[in-house]
Amino acid sequence: MSGALHATTSRPRRQHGPSASIPERIEALDWSKVGADLDAYGCATTGPLLTENECAALTAIYERDDLFRSRIVMARHGFGSGEYKYFAYPLVPLIAELRAAFYPSLSEIANRWNEAMGIDVRYPRDHADFLERCHQSEQVRPTPLILRYGPGDYNCLHQDLYGEHVFPLQVAILLSRPGADFTGGEFVLTEQRPRMQSRAEVVPLAQGEGLVFPVHHRPVRGTRGIYRVNMRHGVSRLRSGARHTVGIIFHDAT
Repeated sequence: MSGALHATTSRPRRQHGPSASIPERIEALDWSKVGADLDAYGCATTGPLLTENECAALTAIYERDDLFRSRIVMARHGFGSGEYKYFAYPLVPLIAELRAAFYPSLSEIANRWNEAMGIDVRYPRDHADFLERCHQSEQVRPTPLILRYGPGDYNCLHQDLYGEHVFPLQVAILLSRPGADFTGGEFVLTEQRPRMQSRAEVVPLAQGEGLVFPVHHRPVRGTRGIYRVNMRHGVSRLRSGARHTVGIIFHDAT
């Protein structure tokens, strides 16, 4: 496999406060650093992204079954302990904005990664065009979700693969306050390189902060060029309280 890993285009960073729109906040992220951190560590944090009020509003709508297409109790499926709900279309405005605003910059990184790994798939700049690709293959069910954990709950290491068309990056945003609303419940990533033991990355997040990470695999440069490593993610056991997280997945499900 060949290709350049560290090729993220540097853009001037615009400063926006919490009163800015979601697209403005996401555009203002240091995308050069996001790309570099993804290349180096397999994940990248956004810093503060959602306000306390926005986090509280999203947490509150978890009780509104009319906004969701399904509820999954993890223990029933061997996924861990806790539960989550998939949003229904039309997505609530804040979730729809996050999904559409993150996608263009992430598509640049995804295309660069696929080129480096020798994968022919390329992603269009506009998220609606990518969703049309999914829908033509009968991947029509929305995948953004909210996860809820209580004391003792956890999420087993997994990958969010829902069909033939998979966008290789996703975003998780913590809605709760570590140390105040909950303890424990750390976000965990593992990376399996060929002929090596798995490497773990534990990522502390603040309320309203996002984490960008791979769905399936990522490119890593070795002594003989670039190769793919397999990635999984999960959440460690919650010690106390309640923890809510939003997951933004960019491909739809069959």
